[in-house]
Amino acid sequence: MKSSFDVVIVGGGLLGCAVAWMLAREGADVLLVERDQVNQHASGQNAGSLHFQLEYRMIEKGIEAAKQAAEAMPLHLEAARLWAGLAEEVGEPLGVVQRGGLMLAENAAQASLLETKAEIERSWGLDVDVLDGNEVRTIAPYLSESVVAASYCPIEGKADTRTAGPTMARAAIRLGATVRTRTAVTDLRRNGSSWSVTLSDRNSGESPRAQTVTAESVILTAGVWTTELGNMLGGYLPTIPLALTMTVTAKTEKFIPHLVQHAGARLSLKQSLDGNVLIGGGWPARLVTHADGTPDFSVRPELLRASVAGNARAATAVVPRVGPLPALRTWVGTTTVTPDQLPLVGPVPGAPGAFVATGGSAFTLGPSFAQVLAELALGRKPGIDLTPYDPSRYERGVGVS
Repeated sequence: MKSSFDVVIVGGGLLGCAVAWMLAREGADVLLVERDQVNQHASGQNAGSLHFQLEYRMIEKGIEAAKQAAEAMPLHLEAARLWAGLAEEVGEPLGVVQRGGLMLAENAAQASLLETKAEIERSWGLDVDVLDGNEVRTIAPYLSESVVAASYCPIEGKADTRTAGPTMARAAIRLGATVRTRTAVTDLRRNGSSWSVTLSDRNSGESPRAQTVTAESVILTAGVWTTELGNMLGGYLPTIPLALTMTVTAKTEKFIPHLVQHAGARLSLKQSLDGNVLIGGGWPARLVTHADGTPDFSVRPELLRASVAGNARAATAVVPRVGPLPALRTWVGTTTVTPDQLPLVGPVPGAPGAFVATGGSAFTLGPSFAQVLAELALGRKPGIDLTPYDPSRYERGVGVS
């Protein structure tokens, strides 16, 4: 492998692969490095929800918190637009289906919350309506009688997490990008006007082989490893890692065309193109930690029985047909949020030519994150105002509770 590139991208999930494709499409000489395999971590372990409404975690702490979370709506709206045309641009299917999403209410308080949430979302330009129980069962007859209202967003949907990231990687490679898997970044240093990136390559055998490459820009798309990489750059990039539970059922006839969420419970439910029902929504698992208490991301997180049972109860309460379906597999994926629930997107403080995107609904926002990062690396002004997501807000003390 050669030793000089225009851009080094660290992290081979959907986001990193999408950035590599966008930059290679512009003629940039790109190296994408992934410590394990493309799509192995968060991008390949989540449920593929494309949720543009405010999620449960964004509204459970009250309206003021919801208003702050809504500041990410420009990224959501742009992501919805990009997802709709991405497969045609790339030339391969991504399993994208946008047939609408529902957020459910089972009591009057939750229904009132949906009304307020919808007002906030509409103020940002999101198309969302609140339906009563009878209206929502007209378009979603699979819902139980316990559902008294739902907010409906016609552009929500899903993508296939098994194929989306690898598809973007192949598209980047076809345009000339270099992709190196089983290659970790062990050091990042500014060297004059460029970056010196030290790599540990495990492809040549049991003993890792070190190599140093240079690049004009470095882009961090590494999810739970963001804070660690930020430290290498000398920048403060605070993230909170989460381990979340997912269950997939056996295949059954198609009966859920929508993305289903809940205003009063952790629930994300959808049916795959193959007919399996995917159940998630943010139920926690246990991260394994080192002796000093820091998470050990090399070890698979541990399932919690209470989370598996709670997730199943939430799903069967509103979609009773899920109850009899056999569960094929339950697993844990990891993701990151930030202290103020808004994404980190933009230049890394104190690190010229280094850029980052993570946090929030990272799979949903993958295309809009990627577009912004590509524009920054190419020296262009992004089309979205990044001020609310600026990583330097933490150095200034903003967003720190």
